[in-house]
Amino acid sequence: MTRLASSNQLPFVKEAWINGQPAMIDCVDISGQVYTVSGGPLRVVRLEDEWYADVHDPGAVLDYFRAHNMLKPDIFTFWQRLPDIVSAHAFYREDDHIAAVPITTYEEWFNNSIKSRVRTSLRKADKDGLVVKRVPFDDAFVHGMTKLFNEEPLRQGMPFWHFGKDVDTVRRQFSRFLHRETMIAAYYRDEMVGFVMLGNAGSFGLTGQILSSIKHRDRSTNVALIAKAVEVCEQLGLKHLVYFHWTDNSLTEFKRRCGFEKTAVPRYYVPLTIKGQLALKIGAHRRLKAMVPQAMRPTLKRMREAWYSFRA
Repeated sequence: MTRLASSNQLPFVKEAWINGQPAMIDCVDISGQVYTVSGGPLRVVRLEDEWYADVHDPGAVLDYFRAHNMLKPDIFTFWQRLPDIVSAHAFYREDDHIAAVPITTYEEWFNNSIKSRVRTSLRKADKDGLVVKRVPFDDAFVHGMTKLFNEEPLRQGMPFWHFGKDVDTVRRQFSRFLHRETMIAAYYRDEMVGFVMLGNAGSFGLTGQILSSIKHRDRSTNVALIAKAVEVCEQLGLKHLVYFHWTDNSLTEFKRRCGFEKTAVPRYYVPLTIKGQLALKIGAHRRLKAMVPQAMRPTLKRMREAWYSFRA
């Protein structure tokens, strides 16, 4: 592989949205790709749009940070995206797990990938008058999003990131990547009761923001949105639909019923400092949740949900 020249551009700060809130993050452009450096005790650098792009040359990134010490990252991490998931690098690697469903045709997904109860739910939703379609990112869509965001302060037992946002904030936050997104909305009696912003990641579709009305939870809105997303993926020639990470939470069974599979993709970690080396040895490079013993998670989750319900 031909080594790309490292960028001479100085680091810069830009606004990003983290956990639904605006934040300023450290960035640097290396060989035409923007990398972000997380704050905190362990500073991790990664490609800003790693769901949507591959790292062109990991070696060029390592060369840059070995020559420039201004941002002081401790670990460089990157992964391989679908469909190229056979390990191709000699760096330290761990499996990252995403939720993915192969897409050939909508009929194949409907007849063979999903559970029978999902097929029943889709037929019932259609019979009850739920309409799901592609829509533009216009005022009506943004107002519908905002109404759904402000329906309840808690979602899945957690404070909802977007609760309390006004129309202008929602428009500003969610209009940043319209060049790669397809808007899909669900309507019941002309009321928008759910939506998904389907991202085009080149070889697969990605369920970005997906949300449905709690008031209409009996209408299988999320299932119908996934079904439409599968249909759009087929139309765009995308070979997989990805529902972000495969995690042990209340969404796991929903993903499984809708045909998503636990899919391992290689993620690499390269220490850049002594702190980074130590973090890899003790497992501190993983998210805090991943370090909690599996047996303790259900109890801690119930305690967390009870606490947030009490505060609400």
